Amino acid sequence: MTKEFDLAALLAERGAERYELHARHLNHQLPRMLRTIGFDKVYERAEGAHFWDTDGNDYLDMLAGFGVMGLGRHHPVVRKALHDVLDASLADLTRFDCPPLPGLLAEKLLSYSPHLDRVFFGNSGTEAVETALKFARYATGRPRVLYCSHAFHGLTTGSLSVNGEEGFRKGFAPLLPDTPVPLGDVDALARELRKGDVAALIVEPIQGKGVHEAPPGYLRAAQELLHRHKALLIADEVQTGLGRTGKFYAFQHEDGVEPDLVCVAKALSGGYVPVGATLGKDWIFQKVYSSMDRVQVHSASFGSNAQAMAAGLAVLSVMENEEIVANAAAVGERLKARLAELVDRYELLADVRGRGLMIGIEFGRPRSLGLRSRWTMLQTARKGLFAQMVVVPLLQRHHVLTQVSGDHLEVIKLIPPLIVDTADADRFVDAFTEVMDDAHNGGGLMWDFGKTLVRQAVANR
Repeated sequence: MTKEFDLAALLAERGAERYELHARHLNHQLPRMLRTIGFDKVYERAEGAHFWDTDGNDYLDMLAGFGVMGLGRHHPVVRKALHDVLDASLADLTRFDCPPLPGLLAEKLLSYSPHLDRVFFGNSGTEAVETALKFARYATGRPRVLYCSHAFHGLTTGSLSVNGEEGFRKGFAPLLPDTPVPLGDVDALARELRKGDVAALIVEPIQGKGVHEAPPGYLRAAQELLHRHKALLIADEVQTGLGRTGKFYAFQHEDGVEPDLVCVAKALSGGYVPVGATLGKDWIFQKVYSSMDRVQVHSASFGSNAQAMAAGLAVLSVMENEEIVANAAAVGERLKARLAELVDRYELLADVRGRGLMIGIEFGRPRSLGLRSRWTMLQTARKGLFAQMVVVPLLQRHHVLTQVSGDHLEVIKLIPPLIVDTADADRFVDAFTEVMDDAHNGGGLMWDFGKTLVRQAVANR
């Protein structure tokens, strides 16, 4: 007799094997890395911006699943929407009908960017970028897409071609014919456009790696240049969109910027069902889908599925009803202001930057001899180790989860759920202050861990 599937029983029976299962069957370097830095925790449950381990310790989430958990974990409105859509037993993904949920979600998304007309739904941010690259190339009849140095647009082959991090690109060539330009350098953009083969520029209004914002006026100037040369502006809002920066889209911080294509994902999922969306102007979609023969020229097997569409609609409803964007702006301003006050206090702290609830904390070379020698030891072994030294005690001692903003960067990026409140912001600043006090006072455990990281970095060379 076949045993009935019981998920709760399976987790109770084998959940403790989680790290061994990953080591044996998945990416074997992940559990190794987590154990090295002491992140091999066992989290039991989560709600909102917090989760708890098996000992009942409360952790503050300042990472939001790399931005996916915009509304935090298990928002009741999104949960109910998913229960409702499952209970409805819809005839989903027949492929030969036009269900209402994709149209309703597209209509709602487009209301936040009225200069755009149509939406393609896929399953992730990288797929949204792939769609934008294909549409831009086809609509313009040109092969080359420009991207900004240090950009991150995804890891599939097309999106990797516009990824500015060499560590991700290495070993996967040849990629598509794309060219980097420095973020904010209008002259470099103009030089490339004069060659006449550029389809588009894709840009993150605030780069996830390092949290670098496009300089004031750059997006508007880039847009005018691109349009003069019959090329398109693609805004990658996969991480910055849906309120992250205190506006619905980050490009809206600059007047007159109206990208031809916009990519969103992450927070639109509600943290449950993968979804990505590429919004664009009507004429672009008209060119791509130019006849009935081309009706399936670009599609996705799971795109527009009912669960993803229901989650997206619920997310946008919550954002409006609970004033999520305004909260991100207000709490983000408080968090950034309190952190900025610490720059003059700590010589290891170089800069605090960002918008809304996307904040970068950068560390730099100290002035005093004792700290400088320790800093140099870390930098000689591997750039980015000091930032990792800060991230670890934040988790271990203060139960705050953060991330280093990119490989070989001395920057911590804060992208918490957009529902965090002032108490959460103050909790982070208080914890961060204690860690920085330890670092500047020669805290033994922290610098001892730094030596461990140095040994590990040397061993990995």
